[in-house]
Amino acid sequence: MTDKSTDETIADLRRQVSELSGLSLATGVLLTQLLQSMTLKELSPQRAATKIITNAREAVEGFTSMPGHDDPVMKARALDAVEQYENQIRSVLPV
Repeated sequence: MTDKSTDETIADLRRQVSELSGLSLATGVLLTQLLQSMTLKELSPQRAATKIITNAREAVEGFTSMPGHDDPVMKARALDAVEQYENQIRSVLPV
C-alpha cells in the first residue's frame, strides 16, 4: 500500500505527462502543417521534403553522438518521429 505523499507524487507526474503530451501533440501538428506549406511552395516539393528530412536525420545523428546525449532510446524515438513527419509531409505533396 502506498502512502498519501507517494499517491500525490504519482498523480502530479501523470498530470505533467499529460501536459507534455498535449504540448507535444500541438507542436507536432503545427510543425507538420508548416512543413507541408513550405514544401508545397517549392518548385520541386518532393525534393524539398527529401532535403528537410535528410537534414533532420543528420541533425539527430549528430546530436545523439555528442557526449551526454547518446541515449539509444531517445535517438530511436527521434528518428521514428522524423519518419512520421516525413510520411505526414509527403501525404499532401504531388507525386
